[in-house]
Amino acid sequence: MSTQRLGISPGTGSFLVLLALVGLAVFLGSRLVAPRGLHATDATPRLVEARGDLASDERAQIELFRAAAPSVVHITTRSLAFDRFSMRATELPSGTGSGFAWDERGYVVTNYHVVAGARSAFVTLASKEAYEAQLVGADPSYDVAVLKIDAPRGALLPVPLGVSRDLLVGQKAFAIGNPFGLDHTLSTGVVSGLDREITAPDGSTIRGVIQTDAAINPGNSGGPLLDSAGRLIGMNTAIASPSGASAGIGFAVPVDTINRIVPRLIRGQIAAPPRLGVRAAPGEVARLLGVDGVVVAGVERGLGAEAAGLRPLQFDSRGRPVAVDVIRRVAGVEVRSIGDLHEVLSGFQPGDTVDVDLVSDGRERRVRVRLTGGA
Repeated sequence: MSTQRLGISPGTGSFLVLLALVGLAVFLGSRLVAPRGLHATDATPRLVEARGDLASDERAQIELFRAAAPSVVHITTRSLAFDRFSMRATELPSGTGSGFAWDERGYVVTNYHVVAGARSAFVTLASKEAYEAQLVGADPSYDVAVLKIDAPRGALLPVPLGVSRDLLVGQKAFAIGNPFGLDHTLSTGVVSGLDREITAPDGSTIRGVIQTDAAINPGNSGGPLLDSAGRLIGMNTAIASPSGASAGIGFAVPVDTINRIVPRLIRGQIAAPPRLGVRAAPGEVARLLGVDGVVVAGVERGLGAEAAGLRPLQFDSRGRPVAVDVIRRVAGVEVRSIGDLHEVLSGFQPGDTVDVDLVSDGRERRVRVRLTGGA
């Protein structure tokens, strides 16, 4: 039985070689070349058109960046990698993020998830000087961490603080950070939403979060979100994105929360305040209902608020409120936002009992609530 190999016959091979040569000649002849006579020997650079003054909003943004950039730092972390073959542990780069100077003593604020699990962390200033950092304290329930570096006094420029309780949707917002390792990158946008909720690294809920469309990407975490006056209004923390890159929905922990937690961490205290056991409704709900204070959206089972008789917000079949409890004062201090509520509670300990003044369905009443621990 004869066999025939599956291949190219000698005649067919010669033809293919010829075809390849013809194709090469056609390719070389088809390249775009400059025919003779197209060059001009008198060609010179064109005159530059005067642009005139920068627009006022451009100047404002440039000055904002110049003033704020020295306060922003680049954070890199290293973790141990174990080689099971050589039985050696090696310290390797594990992540990058952003942060900002809290004061001139060397305290730097960033997200907890930027440094979580790291063996070491390094802070690089705008001057390109790098310092090894020590972890002062962290609160995973708010995704906040404080580092300290041994930098000369004056090397750190604290970022000016603003407030987040009076922010309005539509205000300008500016994010500065190190997305994808590109240090001191500015992105601009607006405050897109308020009183959002995101999940913290420990699984708890961070409430009162600022939503912005200023581009936030991996590496921006821990960097500042600023208002048009260059004041800190939040810390860029998370994005909502199917791809993992900016989709115009970023989230920042509000500065009122940061300004409450960071001093406690620096003092070595537990940051999370005790709880009443209520879930606050977004601020827009209070405005729609025409009330001042913190509207109780939900009541946690088994905690102090439920025992004291606080009720969750309820509506009838037509969408009209039929049960509305509004917290007006706690321990005699007026509260108008969830930030105010946390600020008051931060002065107490779990197990303490506080007076809570409510407006329930238009009628004032006072109850005593036993506080519990946790975020």
